Order: sequence, then structure tokens, then C-alpha cells
Amino acid sequence: MAKGRDAIDTITGYYYQFDYSILQLLDLKNENDTITIEGVEDVDILEEDGLTAIQCKYYDKTEYNHSVIAKPIRLMLKDYVCRTPQKKNIRYKLYGRYKSGHSKFPSTLSVDFAKKSFFTYTENKVRHVLHEELSLSDTDIEDFLSKIDVDIYAENYREQQAKVIDRLGKIFQCGNFEAEYYYYNNALRYIKEVATQQNVKDRCVSKEQFLKKINSKKMLFDKWYLQFKGIREYCGEIKKQYFSPRNVSPYERFFLIECDELIDNIKLISLIVKISNNWSKLSKREVHTFCPYIYLHGISKERLVILKKMLQREDVRIWDGYDFLGADFSAESIIRKANAENNVKMKIINDLNSLGSVIKNISKTKEIYQFYLHEPFWEEEQSMSYGIQISSTENISMMI
Repeated sequence: MAKGRDAIDTITGYYYQFDYSILQLLDLKNENDTITIEGVEDVDILEEDGLTAIQCKYYDKTEYNHSVIAKPIRLMLKDYVCRTPQKKNIRYKLYGRYKSGHSKFPSTLSVDFAKKSFFTYTENKVRHVLHEELSLSDTDIEDFLSKIDVDIYAENYREQQAKVIDRLGKIFQCGNFEAEYYYYNNALRYIKEVATQQNVKDRCVSKEQFLKKINSKKMLFDKWYLQFKGIREYCGEIKKQYFSPRNVSPYERFFLIECDELIDNIKLISLIVKISNNWSKLSKREVHTFCPYIYLHGISKERLVILKKMLQREDVRIWDGYDFLGADFSAESIIRKANAENNVKMKIINDLNSLGSVIKNISKTKEIYQFYLHEPFWEEEQSMSYGIQISSTENISMMI
């Protein structure tokens, strides 16, 4: 159990740094200003007035002690000493979150305090006095200290994440759901991709480049992030956004479902029936009756036949566009109106070619919900088409 908590703490630290990097990009004054991830420090900001190298740490369960920040500050000092006079136009920042102990940190950094608390240390049983090893005078140290900012009152993970999502919502002029599940999601994936590049120049990104890269309404989560966020929370947000209307409009709804290897036929039938029950209206009292279209992606033709037979045994009537043995597929057949007389509770589409034909032949309002595991498998643009990434096919039951 402890190992699990340690892993979550480590993951939180990574995402905290990713979020901080995103904030720094969004706060850049000019479109051509850049940040470098894992450059001199965790985040380097290059603007017209110079370079700022930032060390970002998240110790939400740790008490602050001088030793916690001493090593990063020593590394900053070594970097500063190695710089030529022309390259000393740099500022350093240590940005950290700590559970307690904030009062230990002095209001101002003095030379004597830095010598005692940061530059004098023991490593492998050997005592070091870094400022002496680097032959630094008090004036040199004072100059370095004038270029460093230490902030041990950083926001917690949730506060910083909320700030990022709010900022993205304002930039892209959208609601909180779109800001988080499209733009923030894209931002995380892109920053993570940049951070893992081997060459430092490839870890550099401008504000303009960043905003272009994340400007897409395409859900492509890192599955690790879905687990970290919490599957139930994610499914609840999807349900609230898409599948909790007070009054279900009589639209032609398509549920395109990618099937993983874990879901068995019983659970798949249960999911299909749930979609039918929630998104059908066949009562004689209804003026506009309707039932959903369902396409199952990633299963064999043989398995699809088995599923249809199981529905038949449960007295669930379906249409699939084939009117008799040996008939060709007919889009006109499957798009006929379901009602109380024919009692058709769902329309099953057998393959992607048939799906395209059906969508093309429907003139009424269409809503297309595509549930995919890794990448969308249906790319045709529709005005009311929604891509929803899932961790497993079974998750869909918690969404609808």
C-alpha cells in the first residue's frame, strides 16, 4: 500500500511540473518567447529581457528544511560561476510546495546564511564548503543571491491545475469541460512529449507553437493520466456533459464503440441494451419515435452474429440493413423509422463502410458518439460528432 502511495506522490510531482510549465507558456508576453523543459533547470523561460531558470518541486507532505533546497541552490551557483560575463543575464528561481516549516526560511537571503545553510554540507562523509572550493568572495556570493528568488509558498496541485484550466478556457473561449478535456488534455500530452526529447533544442517551445499544437477538440489521453485522475470521476464528467439531458431530443444517434479484449459477450449485450433503453422512445404516445444506431469496432463478424442471436433470444428486435438471406446492404432499410408497431429497439451497423452509407443517407439531425481506446477510428467530420476516449469498453456503462 505504501508503494502505491509513493507512486501517486511521484506522479503528482511530475504533473505538477507539467502544469507549471504550461502556466509559464501561457504567461509569456510575446508569441515568440520560449520555454525550455529540462534545460538549465526544470523550466527555463527565455524572454526579451533575459533568461529565468526555474527549479519546481512539489513536497506537499514534507516539512520545509534548508537541506531540502540546498542542493538545487548549489547547482544554480555552479551554473552561475561557469557563465561568462556575457551570459550572466540570468535569474534563478526555486519554486516549491511544502506541508509546513515555512517560518524557518528567512525574509532575506544573507551571505552568511547561504554559506552556512546551503554551501556547507557533507556528502559521502566528506565535508564540503562550496564557496571556498569555487574561490568565491562575499561579493561574488552577494551578486549570485541578488539573482535568485526562492518561493516556498507554491500553490497545491489542485489549485494550480484549476488555474491552468481556467486560463485555457479564457484563451479558447470555452467552458470548463472543453478547457479540461480537450485543451488541457492536449497541453499535458504535448508538454510530456517535449520533456522526453533527447536533444535540448527539441525541448524548447514558443508560446505560438504551443497554442497551435493544443488547439484541437480531439480527446487523446495518456491512459496513465486517466488512471491518475480517477476513472469514476472522468466517467461522471462525461455523463454530465453528454448523457444527462432532461428531455431526449428525437435525433438519429450513433454509438460507435471500440471493443477491447476484456469485455465478454454478456457485458457487451448489457451495454448495448442499456444504450437502447436510455436512448429510445417507441411509445404510441410519442410523435417522433426513435432508437439508437450501434456499431461495434474491433470484433469479428462471427462474434457479431453471436451477439445478434443473443439479442434475438432476449426478444430484442434489431435492424441491420439486410432484409433477406443473400440481400445486399440497404441504407434505406436500416434508416426506416422505429416505432411501437415494429418495436425495433436498436439498429446495428456491421462495418465502417455501411456506417458511412447510413450517415450519408440521413437528412435529419445526427449525433455521433465515438468511444475509442487509443485513436479515433471514424474520422468523418460532423457538426454533432463527439470523440470520447475510454480506458476500457466497460467504462462506457458508467458514462451513459
